[in-house]
Formats: sequence, C-alpha cells, structure tokens
Amino acid sequence: MTALTADQIARVKATVPVLAVHGTTITKRFYKRMFAHHPELKNVFNQTHQKSGNQPETLAKAVYAYAANIDNLGALGPTVSRIAHKHVSLNIRPEQYPIVGRHLLGAIVDVLGDAVDQETLGAWEVAYGQLADIFIGTEAKLYKGAAWSGFRPFKVARKEVESDEITSFYLSPADGSPACGFEPGQYLSVKRFVDELGVDQPRHYSLSDAPNGKWLRISVKREAGREDTAPGHVSNLLHDGVEVGAVVHVSAPSGDFTLDRKTTTPVVLMSGGVGVTPMTSMLSTLLADQSERSVTFVHACRNGRVHAFRQWLNDTVAAHPNVTRAVFYEAIEACDRAGIDYDFEGRLDLTKIADKVIVPDADYYICGPVPFMRAQCEALASLGVDSARIHTEVFGSGVVE
Repeated sequence: MTALTADQIARVKATVPVLAVHGTTITKRFYKRMFAHHPELKNVFNQTHQKSGNQPETLAKAVYAYAANIDNLGALGPTVSRIAHKHVSLNIRPEQYPIVGRHLLGAIVDVLGDAVDQETLGAWEVAYGQLADIFIGTEAKLYKGAAWSGFRPFKVARKEVESDEITSFYLSPADGSPACGFEPGQYLSVKRFVDELGVDQPRHYSLSDAPNGKWLRISVKREAGREDTAPGHVSNLLHDGVEVGAVVHVSAPSGDFTLDRKTTTPVVLMSGGVGVTPMTSMLSTLLADQSERSVTFVHACRNGRVHAFRQWLNDTVAAHPNVTRAVFYEAIEACDRAGIDYDFEGRLDLTKIADKVIVPDADYYICGPVPFMRAQCEALASLGVDSARIHTEVFGSGVVE
C-alpha cells in the first residue's frame, strides 16, 4: 500500500467542498463511463438503483466521507465492514478495483475539467489505491471464512405465502449437501436473469429462520412499484416465476448486522415492514439456543394483510414467558383485532412502550426503511440509550445518518 504524503492528504481534503457540490454528478458520470467500457459489470450492479439515482448518490456520500476522513480512516471502519460484506456477497474480485479506479478518476476529470490539477488528481489516484487495498484485504478475510465462493445452485424446497406482500422460499443445496450455518441477521444474494434488462441481477435478502442444516429461508417482499418507483425486477420474478423444484443461484451468507449470541443482555428487536425478516431469524435462533434472555419484539406495518409471521409471533409469545411483543398498525382495517393482531394504532411510537423497551443493558437491533430506522435511532437516543447499543441494517443502497 502506497502511503499518502502530507501534501496529498491536504489535496484530497481540499476537494471535500467540491465533492459536496458535484459528488453525485461525478458518480453518475462514473457509472456511465464504466458501463460503456465494461457492460458485463451491469450484471453486478443494481440497475434499478442506477435508474433511480440511489446508487450514484450513495457512492457520492461514500467518496465524500472518505475524503473528509482521509487522515482518520479508523472512523470509516463500520462503513468499510458493511460495504465489504456486500462486495463479497456480490462476488466482487480484486481485479475489478483498477477498473473502478480508472473510471472514477476519469469521471472527476470529465466533470471538473481544469478545476482539478494534475497534482490533485495524482493525490486521488494514490488515495483510491489505498482504499482499494483496504477493501481487498478486508474482503480476502471474508472470502476465506465464507461457506462457499461465488454463486451456487439451490433448489426451492418449499414456497410459503406469509402476507399479501411477503413470500418465503426454503432453499436447499442442489447437490443434496446440508445447508450451511450462518449468523442470525445475515443475508444472501439471489441472482436472476432479467429479460427486460438483458442482464443478471443480484439482490440481497435477509435470512429469516434459524440455522438448521436443512435449508436457508429467505422471505421476499414483492416490490409492486408506486408512482415514483418502478416495480422490483427480481422480487416479482421470484414471486411469479419461481416455484417448488426451481433452481436459483445464491451467494454464501454475509453481513455484519448480526445478533451477539455470547451475551446474556436483554434484546429489543425493532422492525418496520419487511425489516421483520432478520428479526425472525434472531428470535428463532434465540429459541433454538434455548436462551433465557429477555426479548421484546417490536414491529410496525400498515395492517394485518401485510403483517408477515403474525401467527408465529403470537405462538412464540404464548409459549415463552421471556418474549413479549408490541405491534403497531398504521392503517387498521375492519378485520384487524386489537390485542391479537396488533397492540397499538398508528406509527411506531417508543414513548408508548418505553416501559418495555428502555431496559438496562439492552441491545437494540433495528431494520426497516431508512426513514423508519433514523426515527427509531433518534427516539432511542432521546430516551437515553447509548448509541453503542443500537445496531441497524440497511436494505438496498441507503444509509442511516
């Protein structure tokens, strides 16, 4: 790894204000350049997020954060870990980093032109090389510990509707071998060919059950699309075109949003919508471990029609005195039963259940849409919870700020 000089560090940091203004323009240009020269990489990147602008915006924030912390890279540790896990799940390899670097630097020149001098561009070249080395080293360790490398064929052993929006797929290794273990909270990537796009598209889906050696269960929300968003290519292909016996290709379990199974502290699991999936894995694993830890399962969704794992949660609470629940429905329907299907009307409001969730030494695990997670993090902080005890997962390309 080539070390940055003091002058190079100063030059990179001096570009921070420019990145704040032009960062997304640069990253949009970067993706356009890279895909033009290497169209095969469209098989790796989420093309829906490309079209919506989510991925360029997220990359711009990451580049900005790297430049701002170029003299304190330790601050980027959690971000590097999360991205490295996603890279391994997508089978990103060391030989792809020079491609990214070449087109990122090219995009900077394309957008900024004469505003960036050769010395600054040279500083960024060294800085990118440093960052690439960090990721390559981190990912090498993850690959070494992974259950397998790349994408592997699995058969759909079972398909089960969990709600109007969410369906579970039970995936067993196509070669008949036992299913691998994993840490509750992790995800795997499923790759499907999308005719409309003409490329393979990978998507991350959280594992939604405890490890059992028989199958890996994912529970997929059908992304129907709205006025401002397109329907989800892969989720709709899975719901409509993948039946029992079909073969899908998946990556090994990955992700650092995982339940700490070594401690005995109370656990508060908080989810919004399909964010319930890693929480079912965490709670199922605690039950399989015969843990006596106090668990509070907090979930928010629109109504009973979209409430996945409702009966499972009710049965679990009834059978285990150490598990309690608090369910919020935002738009109650006539068939929704208070005290059975849900406990509170409206959006999740922690002040209504502070006596349940504000517990000494508790660890908080949160998953759901980014605005939901941001609101819960802020609410927990206002109620005096130490940020070190708050753990979040992010689907897609979003970030929790």
